[in-house]
Amino acid sequence: MTRYLPFLIVVSVGLLTLGSGTMLYRAKRLPVLTIPKDEIAPGKDGIEEMHVLGSFEAPVTLEEFGDFQCPPCGGLAGPISQIEKDYSPRLRVIFRQFPLPAFHPHAREAAFASEAAGLQDRFWEMHDLLYREQSTWSATSNPQLLFNAYAGMLGLNIDRFEKDMESEQVKARVDADQLRGNALGVTATPTIFINGRAVPPPDLNVVGLHKAIDAAMKATLPVEGKP
Repeated sequence: MTRYLPFLIVVSVGLLTLGSGTMLYRAKRLPVLTIPKDEIAPGKDGIEEMHVLGSFEAPVTLEEFGDFQCPPCGGLAGPISQIEKDYSPRLRVIFRQFPLPAFHPHAREAAFASEAAGLQDRFWEMHDLLYREQSTWSATSNPQLLFNAYAGMLGLNIDRFEKDMESEQVKARVDADQLRGNALGVTATPTIFINGRAVPPPDLNVVGLHKAIDAAMKATLPVEGKP
């Protein structure tokens, strides 16, 4: 048996290498998530149905599917806000609700809180506050008390806020975003599309997003010699 041991080791290593190569090949061939061109950017008629920062005439659109209890989403919230300012008026940011309650038990409630705030024209303020205070409300058994406190901090009508959180209108808006995400193949958060093309997970950072936006900006420029 001992005389065959080197041979067996070589064969085993070869099989492992082949298996790893096959997995890598399959990973490289995974389809890149994309949004059809006619669905990338809303016109004036559809802009009220989503949460948008920036001009609807911007040539580049960053569309994020996020979960308010997702730590990586929270880590990107501030940078994305700054990126929108850095590229203004050439970039607009769209936020889509994609709570994953199987992993984040309070995520759906937080989505309702942001939409209820949105009905009083404070969506982005609540969006920022929920991410900034994520570690606090995520750790409580009853985050509603904190959501109410946040609504008060933003000057909202608390009674209306609580009723809106329970309303079918708010639930329908969250469900609509999730249906869109499901149709596009979104399974995790954050998932970010730049002009309809999903940013690879390793590039979901400030440097990667700048690189993807710059490439999209360049692609929108007219080709020399063509109108």
